[in-house]
Amino acid sequence: MEPIPDLLIDRFGRQVNYLRLSVTDRCDFRCVYCMAEDMEFVPKAQVLSLEELYQVGQAFVELGVRKIRLTGGEPLVRNNILSLVQRLGKLPGLDELALTTNGSQLPRMAQPLRDAGVSSLNISIDSLQARKFRRLTRYGNLDQVVDGIDAAGAAGFERLKLNSVIMRGHNDDEVLDLVAFARDRGLDIAFIEEMPLGNIVEHDRELSLCGSDELRTLIGAKHQLQALGDPSGSAGPARYYQLDGGPTRVGFISPHTNNFCHLCNRVRVTVEGRLLLCLGNEHSVDLRTLLRSRDVSMDSLKREIVSAMDIKPERHHFDNPDEPQIVRFMNMTGG
Repeated sequence: MEPIPDLLIDRFGRQVNYLRLSVTDRCDFRCVYCMAEDMEFVPKAQVLSLEELYQVGQAFVELGVRKIRLTGGEPLVRNNILSLVQRLGKLPGLDELALTTNGSQLPRMAQPLRDAGVSSLNISIDSLQARKFRRLTRYGNLDQVVDGIDAAGAAGFERLKLNSVIMRGHNDDEVLDLVAFARDRGLDIAFIEEMPLGNIVEHDRELSLCGSDELRTLIGAKHQLQALGDPSGSAGPARYYQLDGGPTRVGFISPHTNNFCHLCNRVRVTVEGRLLLCLGNEHSVDLRTLLRSRDVSMDSLKREIVSAMDIKPERHHFDNPDEPQIVRFMNMTGG
């Protein structure tokens, strides 16, 4: 039997050193670009246990992954999530444990997360107007999320970033306000083009798409933006610009208008144990069946992950309207 490699390299020569690990498909919000209002969630028997999630994280770290981001759904609604955070944070070789959240649970959990080993947070906020925020999230309370952002700022995380999905006719009038909100708190902010995942009925995605170039021009008319280069493995898929020479960076994630697939260094594992090799394709491997088999071992899990690199596609096709839409929602994909 061939030895297990120390690094994950796909057939295009890209090293995978970043895992996005979903801990739940459930969420206390129902954001209009992410989920249907009346969702059907994964039966609990099909959800990976915290121990299985830890085993997946351990296998990837032993294969050279240096960053794990916990996602959802909303990861902080998962029962006993701090126990998983504490265990993952102690994995030898893991440089960064991050988490993406809607911010609703941060008023009470920001400090415990930092103490447990999370070094950076991405916090979603798409509007600074309470009624609009409620309309976009269906259940969200803006004041609670802002309190969570401020609690995270006080907890001493190494990096905090806000994420905003901008949709024409919905919140495109708030771009400069969101930039000012981030700047006033010394935070980074990334603007994300809406991704065509799941069957959304509330709006026409093609009509509501706000491209990154348009937003960058809008911000650049009021602020000085200094380009900081292509996306990097540590910073994720955003192209960042320094804002007015200060500490705040403004990023743009552009799956439609400025494909960054040639730099891809990441894979996702859904809460069902499905290893997704690409955000915008259905190429995947079932890890749950292996995890629950009698003869599972760390070596067998790692070999399955290594083999999966052969089906990681070169790119997605979000920019091609003739390609079939991905039917899974973003909460099923993993944040």
